[in-house]
Amino acid sequence: MLGDRMQGSDANKSGAEASGTGRFFRLWTVFFYTVLGAIVLAYAISWWLARTSPPGPFYEFELSPDARPGQLLRVETHRHGVPDGAVGWRILYATTGTVGEVRLASALVVASAGEYPAPRPVVAWAHGTTGIARGCAPSMMSGPFDLAPAFPQVLDPGWVWVAADYTGLGTSGPHPYLVGPPQAHAVLDAVRAAGEIDRLELADRTVVWGHSQGGHAALWAGIVAPAYAPDIELAGIAAVAPPTDLPRLLSVVHRRFMGRMLSAYLVEAYAAVYREVDVEARLRSFTRPLARDIAGRCLDRAGMLASALPTLLAGPTLFREPPPNGAFAARLAENIPDKPIEAPVLIAQGSRDTTVTPGVQGGFVSNRCLAGQVVDYRGFADQGHLSIVEDDSPVPDLLLRWTRARFAGEPAPVRCLISGR
Repeated sequence: MLGDRMQGSDANKSGAEASGTGRFFRLWTVFFYTVLGAIVLAYAISWWLARTSPPGPFYEFELSPDARPGQLLRVETHRHGVPDGAVGWRILYATTGTVGEVRLASALVVASAGEYPAPRPVVAWAHGTTGIARGCAPSMMSGPFDLAPAFPQVLDPGWVWVAADYTGLGTSGPHPYLVGPPQAHAVLDAVRAAGEIDRLELADRTVVWGHSQGGHAALWAGIVAPAYAPDIELAGIAAVAPPTDLPRLLSVVHRRFMGRMLSAYLVEAYAAVYREVDVEARLRSFTRPLARDIAGRCLDRAGMLASALPTLLAGPTLFREPPPNGAFAARLAENIPDKPIEAPVLIAQGSRDTTVTPGVQGGFVSNRCLAGQVVDYRGFADQGHLSIVEDDSPVPDLLLRWTRARFAGEPAPVRCLISGR
């Protein structure tokens, strides 16, 4: 009897344990699929929100092959994001592409509505990375001036703000991401086109500001301007965190999260612009569709959230071999902004920048100084890639002071100045 009761007790205990174990696994399964479902739902929502908007009819234009670079083709009043006391325009204009072809580009132009002596000096703004898809043009975005330093203070002295979208953003065709000459052409031709707006008289004197991708474009504008746009008097080039030594920079950042995302933009854009750059040969087979997916979205909050999953799924790098190499490396080297610039050059760099690293930047500046290029190089402690252009950074005020000196004709440095490195 006692043995029977013990056996029964053991059986009940085993049954209870089995029942408890089964309940645990059922609860764990429910929890797992609930979390998985939430992740899938969150990704689906972010993917939906991150879809690029199709450009409106403003960006469609039958461009004549005889169009003159800088020719104003279309203009309309633009109010979104324009501060009180200022007037804005959105423009469409002709520019020159990678191989000398005529391309279509768009830009925003903003000026104070107050009375200022004419003609007015120009600050040409070259924006940072927004993406390479057609719907990623700043002129199409809800906050077109959000990452523009010292805006709208830049309008107070009577200066005119000209902000190019570049080609392929808003307008049709591939966007030449970090391809120097066509980006520079778009920046310079935007200034020319703005000069054709009725009742807006621009001075020849122009200072180009650029951040990140735009810093690269600004340096290239300084390189090509004497031959390409001698009608524009470049009073200075101010580049903030510009990607300069592209091959070395890619080799450093391609394993980082943001580096993988930007690698997708870079390799997809170069493959679209340069026929010999083979995406299939550069990327691992399973990262190819992931790179295409990432490159199809803009680099705004929704786009970054939606691109986070494919970026993580790509693993430590998109590339088959440590980049860059082959034709891709040759084209990257070709787009290093290491040619002479006649205008005064200011480069600002954050010491905590993990996208454009201070080590790569410092090496580039040292090499340019050794080659005889005068560079005013300013390093800023505790500044990252984006924080360096935010309102509480010292850089916006530096840009205003430096530009005021250039427009006033004050002497620029005659030898390299390196501070805060």
